[in-house]
Amino acid sequence: MNGPHSQRATAYRCPQDGTRAPVEAGAPWCCPACGGPWDLGFTAGAVELKSLAGRVGSLWRYAEALPLDGPPPVTLGEGRTPLVPLTGTVSAKLDFLMPTLSFKDRGAVMLAELARRLAPERVIADSSGNAGTSFAAYMARAGLPCTVYVPEATSPKKVEQIGAHGARVERVPGDREATARAARAAADTPGTFYASHVFNPYFLHGTKTYVYELWEDLGGRLPDALVVPVGNGTLLLGAALATAELHAHGLIPERPALIAVQAEAVSPLARAFRAGAEEVAEVAAAETLAEGIAIPSPPRGRQILRAVRESGGTFLTVTEDQIRAAQLDLAGRGLFVESTGVACWAAVTASPDALGGREAVVPLCGAGLKTGLAAG
Repeated sequence: MNGPHSQRATAYRCPQDGTRAPVEAGAPWCCPACGGPWDLGFTAGAVELKSLAGRVGSLWRYAEALPLDGPPPVTLGEGRTPLVPLTGTVSAKLDFLMPTLSFKDRGAVMLAELARRLAPERVIADSSGNAGTSFAAYMARAGLPCTVYVPEATSPKKVEQIGAHGARVERVPGDREATARAARAAADTPGTFYASHVFNPYFLHGTKTYVYELWEDLGGRLPDALVVPVGNGTLLLGAALATAELHAHGLIPERPALIAVQAEAVSPLARAFRAGAEEVAEVAAAETLAEGIAIPSPPRGRQILRAVRESGGTFLTVTEDQIRAAQLDLAGRGLFVESTGVACWAAVTASPDALGGREAVVPLCGAGLKTGLAAG
């Protein structure tokens, strides 16, 4: 570590059984008791709106709410993406304008900074594409050797981007789950930091800045509803963290509804939600244009369901045809977004009654250049 005050959070905590582990080199990447993902023993401070003028133009401007402080962090200027209206009640946050062209930069920069301070011999990550490109870029920025495991069917453009940043690419035969298993096996090697956007909670404390930016851009308030795509749930759970923090500090009067969107082809969370279940039953893997959210068995499924229910939100699903139509519609509005990244716009245009006239924001999460137009 870089001094006694360089890290505010001191322990990982398992939300299932309460197991704790110190945040330090050699810490287990998952709960050793149940194998589940970690949460973080961290209480965010209040971010005062009037204090933000003149601060650094990246997500690090919300320093009081972030679990890392101290010396200047790794950064590529991530965050502060534009908010633009699409209709009279729905706006889009253009997170595809991040340094690596996806919202995953919000979490990747946090894990890169944590890894830099822990100084591992190597970094391992796994991804269907966008998280891998983010980790490759930010670990390069941090000066750390990185290997990214990807499914063999990953978009060639994403694989090219990962390699361009100097990361080693390991193509894994099979689906996304096979890729995760291969990475986790490698992560158990001594001296390895597993930069998992699913299991490591620092990633969620990066994605929550999406909501802090909305709150700042809207002058200290949030819309009635936040529509978010959900596969592993990293953006939704980050949003839940941020809304809880802002509400706890009295900075918003109530928390907005979280409206979660899945591809109909792979929608285990939507099925569990509609069935009133607390646990998520694994579904069969299937091809979908929304490859980035096609997760048959999300490790944080219970947390995701609870967050949506506590917010008064719901789940929506979209078909392949709706995804294609939404991508073309956004392109016609000047916004070229990859097929996964248009899922939320597809949902609100196909199911306008779900919003009930409420003000809402949708994220456009990845640039269209990463995958091209969806095949018709």
